[in-house]
Amino acid sequence: MGFCRRRRFPEGSISRKLKMRLWQCALPLVLAVFLVSDACFTEERIALLQIGDSLRGMSTMGWLETDDCCSWESVTCSNDTRRVSSLQLSLNGVSPEPESELCRVKLNSTVFSAFPELQFLDFSMNHVLLQGSDGLVGLSKLRHLDLSYNCFDASFMESLGKLVSLEVLRLESSAMVGALPASVFENLSDLKELDLSNNRLTGNLPASLFTLPRIEHLNVSQNLFEGSIPWSSRSNISSSFRTLDISMNKLSGNFSFLWLRNLSNLEKIYLSGNVHLAIGVNFPGWTPPFQLKELLLSGCGIDKSIIAEPHFLRTQNYLEVLDLSNNNLSGSFPSWLLAPQSTLLYVNLGNNLLSGSLDQIISAQTNLLAISLSSNCISGDLPANISSIFPNATLLDFSGNTISGEIPSDLCNISGMEYLDLSNNNLSGELPSCLFADHPILKTLKVSNNKLGGPILGGKSHLSIRWEIYLDGNNFEGELPRNLTGNFEFRGTMDFHGNKLSGKLDVSLWILPNLWSLNLACNCLTGEIDPSMCSLTSINLLDISNNNISGSLPNCNNPLELLFLNISGNLLSGDIAPQAFFSNATVTALDLSYNHFTGNIDWIQTLGTLRYISLGRNKFNGQISPNICKLQYLRIIDLLDNQLSGPLPPCIGSLSFQGKSSGLSYWNLFCGRVIQYPAFRYTSCYEQSGFRFFTKYNLYTYRRNFIDLFFGFDFSYNMLSGEIPPELGHLTNLKALNLSHNNFFGKIPASFANMSEIESLDLSHNELSGAIPRQLSHLSSLAVFSVAYNNLSGCVPDAGQLSLFNMTSFEGNRDLREASPGSVCAAGSSPDGPSRWQPGAGSEEAMDPALYAVSAASFVLLFWITVGFIFCHSYGQRMVLKL
Repeated sequence: MGFCRRRRFPEGSISRKLKMRLWQCALPLVLAVFLVSDACFTEERIALLQIGDSLRGMSTMGWLETDDCCSWESVTCSNDTRRVSSLQLSLNGVSPEPESELCRVKLNSTVFSAFPELQFLDFSMNHVLLQGSDGLVGLSKLRHLDLSYNCFDASFMESLGKLVSLEVLRLESSAMVGALPASVFENLSDLKELDLSNNRLTGNLPASLFTLPRIEHLNVSQNLFEGSIPWSSRSNISSSFRTLDISMNKLSGNFSFLWLRNLSNLEKIYLSGNVHLAIGVNFPGWTPPFQLKELLLSGCGIDKSIIAEPHFLRTQNYLEVLDLSNNNLSGSFPSWLLAPQSTLLYVNLGNNLLSGSLDQIISAQTNLLAISLSSNCISGDLPANISSIFPNATLLDFSGNTISGEIPSDLCNISGMEYLDLSNNNLSGELPSCLFADHPILKTLKVSNNKLGGPILGGKSHLSIRWEIYLDGNNFEGELPRNLTGNFEFRGTMDFHGNKLSGKLDVSLWILPNLWSLNLACNCLTGEIDPSMCSLTSINLLDISNNNISGSLPNCNNPLELLFLNISGNLLSGDIAPQAFFSNATVTALDLSYNHFTGNIDWIQTLGTLRYISLGRNKFNGQISPNICKLQYLRIIDLLDNQLSGPLPPCIGSLSFQGKSSGLSYWNLFCGRVIQYPAFRYTSCYEQSGFRFFTKYNLYTYRRNFIDLFFGFDFSYNMLSGEIPPELGHLTNLKALNLSHNNFFGKIPASFANMSEIESLDLSHNELSGAIPRQLSHLSSLAVFSVAYNNLSGCVPDAGQLSLFNMTSFEGNRDLREASPGSVCAAGSSPDGPSRWQPGAGSEEAMDPALYAVSAASFVLLFWITVGFIFCHSYGQRMVLKL
């Protein structure tokens, strides 16, 4: 049994060994705890990955390179708790999705509840649809929240009212619609900045917005708020206000600047765009306690004496931005604004009625960076020392006045000038050539619609202008430079239309790699289109209409990817070869009218993106192929006065007028030159002449995006035959249809009554027969209607719109007559006597037989009375003897 004796250990040895063994076993566990404490919490990491999956661009931020989300880009954690305290998840700078894709990605807001220590959250510019209204409620420590450029409704705001620590709340451009809950702001006593701009919020402005105790910056601009501003001299308005922006709404009532007398910190006031808001500014003897830096009062009900009696403006000694545009302010130009001590940086007085001249400015405006006096009544000459007056100006916009004289070459000495607009004045003489070639900072030069002359581009062949040159509507003459070079930036524009340019269109030596728009219309250019035109590979718009250019269209090895091509009003001839000069896949608008082109028009069917085509006044022949119906984007087709024959394809009635303008406006081609200043924005648009269409007996020119609203077909003056397809009645959006002067026969389709938007319908000068369908009387929009010179019969409908047209709409139809009470009027019936609408027929109705009898009896009676007088009366006998 000795084998079972227990081994004895020295006292204390077991406790030391046991402790060592326990420590060895516990060490990995302790290390794990320490390691975990240095990493972020699992639930926060999972939540971040869920957010990242829903956002564009987060995959490039390196979030998957480590498990520690506290080290991830855009994530900040607290050093003490290792909890996420700041998230900067804005995708500002990432290329935006197309408008159709915005807010298609959905994200449940409950994902943010995983960050209880969050203090700063910037989730702007993601265009995500945030769902759920309680996901942010638990973030009691959140001080800064930016959800701008996402999507949610106004009810989402109610949950934000529970974030009691908020100091900054930005919800700009968040697609919010509806009334703003007034209770949201009752508990946000720490709020300093609130931005709800550029939404569709409606109703009245909550009074609680203006009584927030610590509010400094309030921006509710560009919404649909209406009614009066809940602010008066008795209101408990926070004295912390620095910025007040309620511009671009529908506010009305009164707003007095006296209500601001307690706001000593106020720096910026924006009230522009509230047309019905009566704004009181001038109060003699009152000196405001604040000094504004920015005052924007464009297009509102401003006190018209703000300039004539400038009590208020003279008290503001530190103004940097002033916008009083679009107010119909009259009187003399306020040169006192530009006194020697002026602090103004940006001034916009455009679209008023101010008079006077620029000579009134006598001191150098060294601070001034941009000034607009456009669309006023400023006269006189441009100052010869203009660079001394505006030495640091980046923009001078004096367009739309009556400024005369010559343009001083001293303009070239304003070294920082980027935008010069002198268009629509009475300027004469030659344009200083230094503006074209020796001013590398200049981006935009506009002198359109003046009386300027001399050689085009001042005789220069190298251009330093970076964006656009507008010389249209002047008297520039001579030939285009043969070796023209330039370094346009993205989408360069040259508009020389409406001058006296001559010579051939030869661009063989041009080096303009980024030329996007070229307009040479309405000049005196001759010769043929040189094949070198194909070298302008960046060009998207070409307008050489109304010149004397002849020959045929050149063939390009790589067809020009034109969106717009207008070569109408020339002497061009030959057949149109598809995919030869312009790309079939890109052309949107094509005007070849008033030339001598020949051949068939089958090539049209390949123009898949076409919206407007005008081939009128040419010599095209052959039939209209049913393949034309593949052009589902067509809005206007003009085939007037050609030699087309055969039937009209019934499938034309299936055209659906698909597609609306997206990024580019069709006829206001490009307005992408937007220069944003604090006081205003300067927008430069390429203004095309517009598209032409003959309707209502007149040739109309439509501008801008009217092509999205107008749909018209003109097949008149051809040799088309057959019956009019009743399928045309399916074109319910059609505004104008002209089938006149063809050989159509058969009946007028009753289905035309379905063209509810039709305004002009001309079926005259054909061989149509039968009755006019009474259903056409229901076309309430019909303003012009003609069925003259056909073979129609029966009665003219005497109800609705058709009863309003005079005889010229129905003349030339032998068997057509006017309906009268009790008459029998059926198709094919022949009225007695000549028709009222037959050429040469009198306008009086046939006489009644009883009237004939009375007239005959009167004649017989008068005859016998005369005979009796002659032979029975002595005086009558003497008269006969004298004869």
